Amino acid sequence: MASDAYDWQFTDDLEEFLDRAGAFLWSEPALHTVQLTVTDRLRTEGRTVFGEEAPYYGRYVDGGGTVGATVMRTPPYGLNVTALTAEAAEKLAAWLAEDGRAVPSVVGPAEAAAAFATAWEGRTGAPAGLAQRQRLYRLGTLTPPEPAPPGRARVAAADDHELVARWFAAFAADIGEGAAQDPDRWAESRLAHGGVTLWENPDGTPVSMASVTPEVAGQVRVATVYTPAPLRGRGYAGAATAAVSRAALDAGAKEVLLFTDLANPTSNGLYQRLGYRPVADFAMYEFKDA
Repeated sequence: MASDAYDWQFTDDLEEFLDRAGAFLWSEPALHTVQLTVTDRLRTEGRTVFGEEAPYYGRYVDGGGTVGATVMRTPPYGLNVTALTAEAAEKLAAWLAEDGRAVPSVVGPAEAAAAFATAWEGRTGAPAGLAQRQRLYRLGTLTPPEPAPPGRARVAAADDHELVARWFAAFAADIGEGAAQDPDRWAESRLAHGGVTLWENPDGTPVSMASVTPEVAGQVRVATVYTPAPLRGRGYAGAATAAVSRAALDAGAKEVLLFTDLANPTSNGLYQRLGYRPVADFAMYEFKDA
């Protein structure tokens, strides 16, 4: 790639972004899973699905229009970047700073996120702090837990909306995202495509849930796994995750993915026992003065 011929182009038009950068995103569905699923949800549910402030999108292109990297921001969330060079990171930081854009955080492949954090700190003086180290996993051979906990899996229905919304709010609080997404809107979106699986006790009481994003580019992502604190340690989360993973495969997904927080050895161990294998490491940096 002749990097000196590349520069950033930005738009707030989702269809223009996908028209110009869609093939690039589809070229590596696993590595680009977040941008693929986020843009799919924006296209389906509208630009305000994550908040009132308009999202924006960028692509790093050469004179012929070849895309070498992409970036997007859906406020209140921070930047999401694909793999990019140090030069691309410097140019990105320069453009955003000159345009007066707020950047509360950046997440992406570990080296790319670190490159942008360094560039943004140097450009703006905003101290960058490593907030989270993540690992992207891809499902290999699904290995359900044996023995499974008592009970069964069930796809959540409209009648489960209140429970699913409440559990999503608790999950968001647990991971420090608070009210970043409206729980009712999240529940409605997931339930609409059958994307939430509940694990129930033999008496029919839900004890855990796992959800997946809609299929796009042949992949789905397990995005929320939650068990209420008093019920943890009994195998419910593993059973729910195995069930939702099996359902995704049965529905035709070519890849089933998930992210973990590397600071949580319990979840990393669990997903590997279920058959998930590491793909790449990601990182999130936060900027204190952004």
